[in-house]
Order: sequence, then C-alpha cells, then structure tokens
Amino acid sequence: MSNPTIPTPPQFVRTQYWHQLNDGRVQCDLCPRFCQLREGKRGACFVRAAYHGQIVLTSYGRSSGFCIDPIEKKPLNHFHPGSSVLSFGTAGCNLGCKFCQNWSISKSRQVDTLGSQAMPEQIAQAAKQHQCESIAFTYNDPVIFLEYARDTAMACRELGINSVAVSAGYVNPLPRKAFFEYMDAANIDLKAFTERFYRKVCLGQLAPVLDTLLYLKNETKVWFEITTLLIPNENDSVAEIEAMSRWVYDNLGANIPIHFSAFHPDFKMTDKPRTPPETLLRAREIAIKQGLHYVYVGNVHDVKGASTYCPRCHQRVIERDWYQLGDYQLSADGKCLHCGGDIDGRFTSSKKRFGRQRIPIRIGE
Repeated sequence: MSNPTIPTPPQFVRTQYWHQLNDGRVQCDLCPRFCQLREGKRGACFVRAAYHGQIVLTSYGRSSGFCIDPIEKKPLNHFHPGSSVLSFGTAGCNLGCKFCQNWSISKSRQVDTLGSQAMPEQIAQAAKQHQCESIAFTYNDPVIFLEYARDTAMACRELGINSVAVSAGYVNPLPRKAFFEYMDAANIDLKAFTERFYRKVCLGQLAPVLDTLLYLKNETKVWFEITTLLIPNENDSVAEIEAMSRWVYDNLGANIPIHFSAFHPDFKMTDKPRTPPETLLRAREIAIKQGLHYVYVGNVHDVKGASTYCPRCHQRVIERDWYQLGDYQLSADGKCLHCGGDIDGRFTSSKKRFGRQRIPIRIGE
C-alpha cells in the first residue's frame, strides 16, 4: 500500500525530534523506527509527517473522542483508586501489533477518525468541570502525539489534575524524557518477553521498552504499572512468564504492579482462541512466586485476582469487582488497616467510588 500524501493543512505543529538527510529526506527521531520520509509522506505512526522540510504533528488538537472512565480501566490499581479519569487518544500507532484490541483507532489511516477537536486548555477545563482527578492519554500510544500530550498535561497540572500515559514505551531517550516530565502516572504495555514476539507480532523491538521501564524506575517519580496481554501459544509459556517476572523483580523491584490480561480474537489474530482464565491465574501464581507483591488479572471477572492484598499480612486491602471498589482497608497515606504495613502507590484521603461507569463526552464543540 502506498504511503498517503498529506493534504494542505489548516494548522500543523512543528516537532523537535528529527533531522534532515543528505538525500533530501527527513528522519524522524521520536521512536526506534527512525522513519525516513520524503516531502508529503507520513511516518509509520500516521500522525507525524514530512512537510516543508521538517517533521510536523498532524493531529494536534484533534482526538478520536473523549470518555470518562474509572482509573482502574487504564489499568492502574495503585493510583488514586476509585477515581475517574478523562480518557482520549488520536489516530495511528508506532507499533504494528497484529492482536491490537483498539485497532479501529490505533491502526486507523483515516483523518476522519480525528472527529473531535479540543485544545489543551479546553481538555483541562473539561476534566475539572467533570470532577476528574486525572486525564489519560490512551486508545493509541501518546508518544506519537507527544507535543499535544505534553501541552495538555501542562494545562492540567496548572489546575491540579494528574496526567496518565497508557503507552507501549516505544520511544527514544531524548523525547522520552520530554514526554514523561509532565506525566504523573503510566501504564506500560510490556507485550511479551522475547525479541521474536516483538519482531514477528509487533513489528518492533523489546529492548527499547525495557529501557523505558528502567528509565521510569531509576530517573523519574512517575508512578507506573505494567500490563501484559497473554495470547495462547504466543507469549504465555511458563518459561517466558518466569523470565519476565524475574526481570521485573531484579530490575524494578517487588512493588511494581503487573497486570496479566486476557486476549480476545481481533484485528489480524482472529485465528487465536480467547485466553483461558486458568492461564491468567497460572501467570499470577508464577509472578507471586518470583517475589512480586501486586499481581492482577484483567479482562475476566475474578474478584480475588483483581483485588489488592497487603504483602506483609496478606489481608485484602482493596476489593475490586470488575472496576467497582468494595471493602477498602487502606489509610490515606497508604497503610494497611489490618497490620499497618505500607502499600505502594499514590493514595488520597477521600475514598472514591466512581465504579464501572463509562461516560462519553464532547469537548470543544
């Protein structure tokens, strides 16, 4: 399929991470793809393009839609539990995952996908108006619209609203620093723990993602959690889950929450069966055995696997039924009310009960 040319823009935003090549092309340096583009061509992510000898962002101020979700849906179980988050994304993605569960947005090559228009200040005001504690850049990877996400996060910070990045972490070091500087929390999608899977199934590389996880742990104060979608006979073996859990424990510590989520057939992997609940439970047991304290299962109904337990006394401190919070035995400063042990995360004094709601909203119209 030919690379589509870009129309005459009403407004494109210049980006920072690129350089010109000797043959007249422009190389984008945002992510490890290093797309080399001739005039008028778009990168693999679709939203960054060569225009007048530079790389521009074509989706600034334009979104695929806005929705208020529970923070647990991102998924973040240790960041302001029970609170609401204003979620949005754009079009495109810089990975090519054959199993993408949001492919109608992330794989879109249609400008019409960007049907909602809103500038950063409008989004921040909408989050405040709807009493959301956070906004989330999600549905597709926010690193590809770094400038839009950064400016929105800055506007939200002025109003005391947190910013959450739901990302695959596939980004180069310099733009990564600029992006996460304004993020308060993140969920990083660690898609597998083999180079084979990343190259064959995601059309990417594993090493840059691990480097992002190490960066978040060692060089930022961003609260982050990890999600891995387990696909039958692709990335769900005992050996791979053991290796992944061991790496997380050795390099990130025992207190980084990890979510094992169920796959359903979609996009270019409709030939694969759904992930059996037993696979998720086995993965959870493996990770706990490797020393991880907070291990969850997702995309299935499992109250035990979705709830938080104190690593010291092993009593339940946050009960979750899907995204609905039940019994809550946690103090405002994150201590277990059973034994006084510390629970890692970002907690607030007031208990939130946003629940399982999903509320689409319009902004900027």
